[in-house]
Amino acid sequence: MPHAPARNVVVGLIGAGIQGSLSPALHEAEAAAQGLKLIYQLIDLTALGLGPDALPDLLRAAERMGFAGVNITFPCKQIVLSLLDDLSPEARALGAVNTVVFRAGKRIGYNTDAPGFAANFRLGLPGAARDHVVQLGAGGAGSAVAHALLAEGVRHLAVTDTDAAKAADLAAALCGHFGADRASAVTDLAAAMAITDGVVNCTPVGMAKFPGSPLPLGLLRPSLWVADVIYFPLETALLAAARAAGCRLLTGTGMTVHQAAHAFTHFTGLQADAERMTAHMAQLIQPA
Repeated sequence: MPHAPARNVVVGLIGAGIQGSLSPALHEAEAAAQGLKLIYQLIDLTALGLGPDALPDLLRAAERMGFAGVNITFPCKQIVLSLLDDLSPEARALGAVNTVVFRAGKRIGYNTDAPGFAANFRLGLPGAARDHVVQLGAGGAGSAVAHALLAEGVRHLAVTDTDAAKAADLAAALCGHFGADRASAVTDLAAAMAITDGVVNCTPVGMAKFPGSPLPLGLLRPSLWVADVIYFPLETALLAAARAAGCRLLTGTGMTVHQAAHAFTHFTGLQADAERMTAHMAQLIQPA
């Protein structure tokens, strides 16, 4: 449940290679629209020359400096679990956290990625076929997106990851939660792509720090829809190739907005206006 709203809030984002993040602008603009003074700090592991092992110290420092909480992104969404006092039911089910709230001396973890992706999927790909879907990536974002896809009616989700054991573990967890045969780990990507209706990239491949495509582009065909959770750059190499192939596209901007709206409410106790945040995001990403 949202806590009593504060009027002055400091929050942040912990992750690697996040200098291009639009989260500060999104959160600060929504706060200003609601008469709230909010400062959103980027805590970039790459810029600081730190690794994920610095996460305990960074969380401790944020608490001591009076942060209301922090967002968590790659590569810390699963590492952070052991550093928290409590988890929301959704975060516990997903095994990943992207929002940590500091409240009454405790660290509480939430996952706003799943509802964020679900909202983006419904709005951005209305009527999309969802009999078979291939998901690339089984990490923290992948777990959230997988749950959202199956909750949104995908009949079967085929999961692949560079770590085959991670893909197998996620598929097993999904079957345990949603029912047998709802998910599987990909053993033959080309075969899975041949029968799929759509593909979702939940890996960091496509970000500026990790250029390229997570999928052999020759596997694309016009009948597919292609989604990416990355929003910076707005059009990844995968989406550019999918556009050229005639596929329907779903960028990561909508997921970013909707997960941010949920996180804003957790941080501040105020209900975010997702439509206003969407309009602000459109201004932020429009060409100069």
